[in-house]
Amino acid sequence: MSLKHLAAAAAVVALFGACAPPAAPPASVACTVPADLAPAPVLTPPEDEIQSGVTNAYYLLALTWSPEWCRTNGQGTTKEELQCDREARGFVLHGLWPNGVAKPYPRYCRPVGGIDAQTVRQMFCRTPSPGLMQHEWQAHGACGWPDAKSYFRQSAALYDRIVFPKIETIPNPTAGAVRQAFIASNPWLSAGSIYLQVDKAQRLTEIRLCYDLKFQPMRCMSGTGTPDAIPIRLTPSANGGF
Repeated sequence: MSLKHLAAAAAVVALFGACAPPAAPPASVACTVPADLAPAPVLTPPEDEIQSGVTNAYYLLALTWSPEWCRTNGQGTTKEELQCDREARGFVLHGLWPNGVAKPYPRYCRPVGGIDAQTVRQMFCRTPSPGLMQHEWQAHGACGWPDAKSYFRQSAALYDRIVFPKIETIPNPTAGAVRQAFIASNPWLSAGSIYLQVDKAQRLTEIRLCYDLKFQPMRCMSGTGTPDAIPIRLTPSANGGF
């Protein structure tokens, strides 16, 4: 890691403790953790994706609209079934990403190992895929945190602070209406700190929140994605409760 990455890691340790696991999720994101849940294997990073030594300028907290992800990706493997076939879900935690001012962004900054079983269990209701957790730790967490527990503790703290609005109740939703629903539930956010992503069919896929180096909301450096006036399509959740 660069000196700046090491300094950021030291700050995280001071705030959260290197050895402390993530806290249990709040009741609002509680779920049933499978009894046989286990960590995923360590991945082999693609050589063309390794970007070390990039100065970190801000952070993105990526929140996937789970119903849409499951509509297109949710069949065929155990890790996908854990997210898509058991319980209704709305926004799940994709990951916390260090970012540079422009591409290339920091990624797979140093070799790291696996995630301990306790952390995987504590994070499951937020990120219901051990495979995704392992990917996020290797690809992103390794670029700013000294260990997996510190990375997931910070990710969990940011995710747990969010009060998720019931966007499925918005009639004829637009990107702007979804942004305003988030701001109404989370007055500490602003429209400029909310990046909204849709696919080619204007289906909502992900919302990303932008934070500065002290994890305070900031205006997204690369813009806010889908313009406010654009109508969006919303893949419904299993119970319509989100």
